[in-house]
Amino acid sequence: MDEKKNYTVPLVVMTTLFFMWGFLTVMNDILIPHLKKVFELNYFQAMLVQFAFFGAYFVGSLIYFIISSTTGDPINKIGYKNGIILGIFIAAIGTLLFYPAAEFSSYVFFLTALFILGLGFTMLQIAANPYVAILGEEKTAASRLNLAQALNSVGTTIAPLVGGFLIFTYFANKSGIAEAQAVKIPYMIFTGVLVLLGVLILVSKLPRFTSDVVIEKGAGALKYPQLVFGIIAIFLYVGAEVSIGSIMINFIGLPEIAGLKEESAKEFVSFYWGGLMIGRFMGSISLSNMKKNNKLFLTLLVPVIAFLIILYLKGIDTALIYSIFLVLSLTAFYIGKSLPARTTFIFSLFAVTLLIISIFTSGYVAMWTVIGIGIFNSVMWSNIFTLSISGLGRHTSQGSSLLVMAILGGAVLPVLQGAAADAFGVHNSFFVPILSYVYIAIYGLKLYKPKHT
Repeated sequence: MDEKKNYTVPLVVMTTLFFMWGFLTVMNDILIPHLKKVFELNYFQAMLVQFAFFGAYFVGSLIYFIISSTTGDPINKIGYKNGIILGIFIAAIGTLLFYPAAEFSSYVFFLTALFILGLGFTMLQIAANPYVAILGEEKTAASRLNLAQALNSVGTTIAPLVGGFLIFTYFANKSGIAEAQAVKIPYMIFTGVLVLLGVLILVSKLPRFTSDVVIEKGAGALKYPQLVFGIIAIFLYVGAEVSIGSIMINFIGLPEIAGLKEESAKEFVSFYWGGLMIGRFMGSISLSNMKKNNKLFLTLLVPVIAFLIILYLKGIDTALIYSIFLVLSLTAFYIGKSLPARTTFIFSLFAVTLLIISIFTSGYVAMWTVIGIGIFNSVMWSNIFTLSISGLGRHTSQGSSLLVMAILGGAVLPVLQGAAADAFGVHNSFFVPILSYVYIAIYGLKLYKPKHT
């Protein structure tokens, strides 16, 4: 009983950290159109924002993998608490560098700041997830992780609204503030919040965690086909998800789509990322082991609550439109029958279908079919990750680090879609994520299966 009380404050601090983590990641979707306009960039150049940020995940996790496979797990040596604090303060340095980047009005400086921010989040990715799992009893670990991931999705949902207002509206309209400098104060606020979180974790009495897992030398994990194919699937999933979110404001702003300005378009980016939050809540219930009647009731309750919230905030027209995707996602979960591979296959097919519809239509149909993909992205990370490390045994730790490395997709695919947008137009550039979802569908259908030799 006492332990649970002692863990309450640290768990609140950690879930707040997950919230900020998600918030700052999706702030890139606001930065891309802002910096594109400020520095007069083409789409390829603007997408270098994601290349710098997610490229840091690859570089950071590659360095970590090399160190852990040769000299032992660094996190296990310094402790998970210190690893989290280190990640937070590296991230804080990245947000702090936005101030001089804006002062010098240097795009390269902005990219450097984003790379450092990404390095900090790489450390958090490696350290924070398992640490949340040990903040309490083992049997409730999954519940705590779901809570943390849900808070992460809340951050991704409100970031376009709050960040878009600060950068596109509030500070952009301040007299005497140049457009490049509109990001200074918001990112100084983010720096302060990160430092505060780091200090709170530093002074919190958290349990010390060490692991006796032996780090396998070499690359033995790569002998498992389900992992190799899974690395590609994670690469393409993260890439597709980030690409769509990154180009959405510019896409919605097209005359043939909705012709909305950035201040208005940002709200629809929240619907895209909000879909992940809704889908994750539904997925955690649908893919759980709870009784069938309880599972059905709670799975239905989530979209009902989402509908009522949208109805209250945006009115009946928007609520009815989004209810189409809520019903489709319920259908997809039902067809998936609580099986991760089957659910991944079905969700990928829905994503492909929506993107094809978007490419061959215009106006609000094209806009909403792209937005609706968010809810079908929701369970892909957890499903692919779980399927990929299944059966790896002593190579699980190494396999996990390789999957984190595959977040590089978030750096590469947005740049490729940016190049496609420059060459064929923003509307037609969505063929890039279509190819990603086709592969993920094949993975969920066949490639996830372990090969026994």
